[in-house]
Amino acid sequence: MNHTSSNRRRSTMMAALAALTTLAAAVPATAVAVGGSSGAAPTAPSTATSRAACGAVAPGRARCLAQLRTDRRVRAVNRLANAGATAPQGYGPRDLASAYRVPSTGGKGQTVAVVLAYDNPNAERDLARYRATYGLPPCTTANGCFTKLNQDGKRGAYPPVDGDWALESALDVDMVSAACPACRIMLVEARSNYLDDLAKAVDTAVALGAHVVSNSYGADEFYGMSAYAGHYQHRGVPILASSGDWGFTAAQFPAVVPGVTAVGGTTLKRAANARGWAETAWWGAGSGCSAYVRKPTYQKDTHCHMRTVADLSAVADPDTGVAVYDTTPNYYGIKGWTVMGGTSVSSPFVAGLVAKAGHPQTFTTAGLYARRTQLWDVVGGSNGYCGGDYLCTGKAGYDGPTGLGTPRGLGAF
Repeated sequence: MNHTSSNRRRSTMMAALAALTTLAAAVPATAVAVGGSSGAAPTAPSTATSRAACGAVAPGRARCLAQLRTDRRVRAVNRLANAGATAPQGYGPRDLASAYRVPSTGGKGQTVAVVLAYDNPNAERDLARYRATYGLPPCTTANGCFTKLNQDGKRGAYPPVDGDWALESALDVDMVSAACPACRIMLVEARSNYLDDLAKAVDTAVALGAHVVSNSYGADEFYGMSAYAGHYQHRGVPILASSGDWGFTAAQFPAVVPGVTAVGGTTLKRAANARGWAETAWWGAGSGCSAYVRKPTYQKDTHCHMRTVADLSAVADPDTGVAVYDTTPNYYGIKGWTVMGGTSVSSPFVAGLVAKAGHPQTFTTAGLYARRTQLWDVVGGSNGYCGGDYLCTGKAGYDGPTGLGTPRGLGAF
């Protein structure tokens, strides 16, 4: 039985989605677009719709931080894409490489681990479709590029299937592929979304040779989370985490953990400027001032005397989202190509860039702050209400929703 069939979970999810819809309606609409792999200027309906892939959770559990487009136009075009009659909607690897000045080479010999909950039984097959569509080299178990493990580090004996977390899984491995086609991918599936299981899966990824680890899930920070911190602190192995999809609110765990690189989100659109692209803070990008974690020495912002989230960012707005391929049945009935967003896009994408730069063993969050000039500064946009302060507004220099900015090549890594 698919793990998502629980009526209780569905009622919780629907309540969360209703709250999200209300929040989205309160945010001014922007003329955003869904990109395509063709390189043409993206177009989109004036009222794009997105939904959270995973519902609200009880304390002690994490929720995935993926958002997906459910509006009719995107779904109609992607049904044609499933049949091979047109290109998928959403930004593809070439679009992202153009926006972030990503070189075409690099990453050979590097392994990026993606840690998630539950099983995606179609992960390898769906990844093959994504990579073939965009002309990326095969990444399979047979050629040693792709590895799927349970939280104990074993192949087989996978956890129960969860179609909503499978969307997250597909998104993450696709984004690592987009950032670093030459990197190996290790998918480690925790047996549940309990924080204990996810923490164990991170340790397993590091123990089995991951050079970078991405975590596209979160929970509101809480008293006692320091007991988990060590699982996300491994010398010489960068740990990245999504900052959250609910705007300016409580800082998210594990993104808030000292040393973890918290990855926020932007709205990314093509523009008639020298870069060819423009970014603003996405209204859903998670930011916050921690109530528990002390200010690290590398953070110099003055309106939060504790740890501030995020550290850097990349595209996350589902209205300017990325193309993802997933065939595991999910709550929304979407199968095949879809358009996704959330800071679950930005964390694995940036993790892929850290690996592609070729020396993840020397990368630290502190070092990122010392190389801030190698990032695109993001100005404009807001993820909440804070009187226009940098904690919830895209400002010159550091700000909460986008951190130091977005990747501009690999110099920051």
